[in-house]
Amino acid sequence: MPLLEIKDLSFTYGPGTVFEKKAVNNVSLSIEKGDFIGIIGHTGSGKSTFIQTLNGLYKPTEGQIILDGKDIWENPKKIRNVRFRVGMVFQYPEYQLFEETAEKDIAYGPKNMGLSDSEIKERVMKAAKFVGLKPELLKKSPFELSGGEKRRVAIAGVIAMEPDILILDEPTAGLDPNGRDILLAQISAYHREKENTVLLVSHSMEDISRIADKILVMNKGNMFAFDDTKKVFARGEELEKIGLRIPEITKIMIGLKDRGYNVSTDIYSVEQAVNEIIKLKKPNRKG
Repeated sequence: MPLLEIKDLSFTYGPGTVFEKKAVNNVSLSIEKGDFIGIIGHTGSGKSTFIQTLNGLYKPTEGQIILDGKDIWENPKKIRNVRFRVGMVFQYPEYQLFEETAEKDIAYGPKNMGLSDSEIKERVMKAAKFVGLKPELLKKSPFELSGGEKRRVAIAGVIAMEPDILILDEPTAGLDPNGRDILLAQISAYHREKENTVLLVSHSMEDISRIADKILVMNKGNMFAFDDTKKVFARGEELEKIGLRIPEITKIMIGLKDRGYNVSTDIYSVEQAVNEIIKLKKPNRKG
């Protein structure tokens, strides 16, 4: 049985009004325990609305979200419990920090879960370690921290609730290249160690290609593709036609293929490209 099953999910803003707009249209897919799924799509594709239905922030206009065999809206009074199991990290989450210290901010979620002080403390320290926060930073006000450190505090606050599913909406937005690489490595390490399910929304195909096992592509509210990363990138030309910027290395391989070279186009890293090119036989030339 899938950990999370989405059945014929649709969401409409302002139904029955002049502002009515269908943001998600009849999406169905299954997510297994341990999946690392990248979610991509151009602005307005419906990806952010889609993920916000998964933990009950939005109630579907149509369809169901089944978590561990139960519809999350079966008992609306218990939707808060769903949000503990399906943790959401919003874009620019540091803007939501409000406690006196970073430690208290990370502890906020576990405290609301009714855990003991000792368990809260343990979870705070583990979450801080996962995101690479030094212990001495925990006693500081989050507003004294750098942008990257604030981002880590916010993510640690969700991780501390130990959700079955961790959803991150553009977690690297606004970070410099080094900060982005560090954060992505930490998220990847968290996934490997916890072996739980991670959904990561990003506009960067390069970021997604490096760490996701599967990719969901959204286009105009519809599910354009949902498959293994390699198979999705094999459709590079189709992705470009719907306005997505594929990795430069994938473009190069498509170009080589168009010029008659026998190479795969489901390539999304330099290492893969090097190995593919090494396999090529030198062409026979006459004259």
